[in-house]
Amino acid sequence: MEIKPDRVEIASDVNERDGIGIEVYRNNEMVLEIFRDDTEKTRTITVYKKDISLELMEESIQTFRKEIPWEFIK
Repeated sequence: MEIKPDRVEIASDVNERDGIGIEVYRNNEMVLEIFRDDTEKTRTITVYKKDISLELMEESIQTFRKEIPWEFIK
């Protein structure tokens, strides 16, 4: 199965933090992550590339709201 270079992946984490989010890739490089931390009851955006277009950021937020339940677990 071929992995697309531009994609959004849903990822969960239970080690250092406990929650779920999306990872946004461009040219196979993760450029940003939006994460819902169920322990801290926060939602954060982490950018891994210096410049992110407003369009990509808005699209990513819409995808997060669509794919990730808004309510915190616990």
